[in-house]
Amino acid sequence: MLPKLFAKKFLGIDIGAASIKMVELEESGNKFILSNYGEISVDFAGENEDFLSPQKKTMADFSASEIAEMIQAVLLEAKIKTRQCAFSIPDFSTFFTSFFLPGMTQKEIGAAVVFEARQHIPLPIDSVTIDWQLIGGDPGKSDKLEIAVTAIPNEIVAKYKEIALKAKLQLMLMEAEAFGLMQALISREESRAVCVVDIGVQSTVCSLAEKQSLRYSHSFDRGLDYLFNELGKRLPIDQAAFLAAKKNYGFKMISLLEPDVGEKMQDIIKEIFKPILREIEMFLKDCRQSSGIEPAKIILSGGASAVLETKKQFEDYFKKETAIAAPFAQIGYPKEIAGEVESIGPSYAVAAGMAQRGFELSKKAK
Repeated sequence: MLPKLFAKKFLGIDIGAASIKMVELEESGNKFILSNYGEISVDFAGENEDFLSPQKKTMADFSASEIAEMIQAVLLEAKIKTRQCAFSIPDFSTFFTSFFLPGMTQKEIGAAVVFEARQHIPLPIDSVTIDWQLIGGDPGKSDKLEIAVTAIPNEIVAKYKEIALKAKLQLMLMEAEAFGLMQALISREESRAVCVVDIGVQSTVCSLAEKQSLRYSHSFDRGLDYLFNELGKRLPIDQAAFLAAKKNYGFKMISLLEPDVGEKMQDIIKEIFKPILREIEMFLKDCRQSSGIEPAKIILSGGASAVLETKKQFEDYFKKETAIAAPFAQIGYPKEIAGEVESIGPSYAVAAGMAQRGFELSKKAK
């Protein structure tokens, strides 16, 4: 049950493949203030692990109790007292689809969505929790209605509830991470269609939104792991130096290369990004053919997007306005941490968005 009093602080928690990130926001007047943030990462590589070997353990491999302990460790380290929270669920644990229904009243939509969803979701309908929203048409007036549906396996829902219980958190909301990204990165004033590309550790998720409503979503198995592996094969440095740079700087290592090395790497960087860019191009083509929607802007989030070279690759390929995720652009924080906040923004976009969505839910419950 939702609390009667509107929360003044809210915690957004992003449980990703490689880490858990959290953002604590406070509402002051009509503005959000960044109260705190924190992160804990999975230790993927052992000391003797070859950088070309597949990752052996992700957050999904940990039990609810272990994940709860990680969350508690971050809360303790960051001295976060807020317990009302919203969880994001990784794209690979959710199913998103959209379809049309014939014109009907608002009361009839719920049953029709469940019936139609059986044709689109590759799991028994009684094994998933369904959430839907109307994204096109007017109930009782339009000849057809467009519905966006998110389905989450019940076992995932149960695990997240267990995580919250064991971490002593009050779970107010759990939903697909794409909704957190929409909230954090697309302003209410944006009237154009926008494509958000989130480059994660294992996969990349493309989300096409119009007026902050998620219209289409697509994920594929190429992310930071793929980029690191391809770089490792081609960079003119030995394996030990590569692993050290990867550990200390992440994908930002490519912006720290010596000018002469960086110049020689331009063609290589372009080549390793090409499969990701082509997959996104196919996704956007399908969206265009299905609905006529063409994004005017691309927003990049995830660790790889913090590097200007990534932005350049997208700009050169798609010839569209491209921006690096800045989820804290409209959120207040002390000037002395401005550099750090800007740096972590692309990686914390989901957590920041989930905190904002938690506030919205609390307001609706008043």
